[in-house]
Amino acid sequence: MSRVRIIGGAWKRRLITVPLAKGLRPTPDAVRETLFNWLGQGLTGLNCLDLFAGSGALGFEAASRGAAHVTLVENDARAYAQLEANARALVGDGAECKDAGLELLRTDALKFVSRPTPYHGRYDVLFLDPPYRQGWIERIEPWLPGLLAPGALIYAEAEHALARIGTWHCVREGRAGQVFYHLLEAQ
Repeated sequence: MSRVRIIGGAWKRRLITVPLAKGLRPTPDAVRETLFNWLGQGLTGLNCLDLFAGSGALGFEAASRGAAHVTLVENDARAYAQLEANARALVGDGAECKDAGLELLRTDALKFVSRPTPYHGRYDVLFLDPPYRQGWIERIEPWLPGLLAPGALIYAEAEHALARIGTWHCVREGRAGQVFYHLLEAQ
């Protein structure tokens, strides 16, 4: 196990535990700091989706910065159990998580995106950091128009540079080691 810290907002400097799970790569502090500078420091009132939540670093960071609702989707049992433990450490039990706008779901990403729109509406920000070399971005892309609100932004990490995902095109990008990270907006 390792730990990463929340870098801004109400939970600034709080640590979350990251399990040692195959393919799990928490977004580094410097990259998260860049991302939230791109998005603006506050996310007040926004609905966010951390689709391949893993450590939950992106979703918890968004909640810490005032997002109205954050859905964290993770399929791996060990990673999901740690997401629940981290959420309890940050805000308390399940009822308090809902009061804090956190929704944790253990399910396959493709099953999640293909379901009807969630009760709280479509998402304003999508954090998309899927396992590499498995074609996840291509499989998720057809579902994005029904999942995301008009004007929604996508933050994506990939093993290669991305020019676009569907109708969203890259407006900012960076690289940290072998990770390419991007901010995309609808064209």
